[in-house]
Amino acid sequence: MPILARAMFGLVNWAARKGLADSSAPSTRAAAGNRARRTGVRGETFAYWYLRRNGYIIIARNFSSRGSKGEIDLVGYDGATIAFVEVKTRTSPRDKFGSPEDAVTRDKQHRLSRMARQFLREYRVERAAFRFDILAVEALPGRRPTVRLHKGAFAPT
Repeated sequence: MPILARAMFGLVNWAARKGLADSSAPSTRAAAGNRARRTGVRGETFAYWYLRRNGYIIIARNFSSRGSKGEIDLVGYDGATIAFVEVKTRTSPRDKFGSPEDAVTRDKQHRLSRMARQFLREYRVERAAFRFDILAVEALPGRRPTVRLHKGAFAPT
């Protein structure tokens, strides 16, 4: 396991010891949206270092293609397999919005599959083995985040 990835994840994990959410209360709808985006970026950064610590070689972050709706949060190699990773971060209890994994609906899976095909074409690796992973980060306020990695979470549609 790479020493840098272990060290960086240790720092990120320590910084997240009291959660990933911004503690300021939103005063407007726009402020709430900005707060949610910051939490998402923090979750993706946490996920990036988590995956690196677990041996993934990340080759792209926030991949999107012109003319296509959506993006792929992280793309990396797990051994010889390309993993398209969807990161879902939640900072509220499950009973309010469900688990992070629940947010990857059939429609979202279809969009991710379309984006993955575009990625494979664009980088000319159409014949490479690939899979879709979901990395769920639950970061309740005042607690260290818990992470669940679901390898091969769904098949391409």
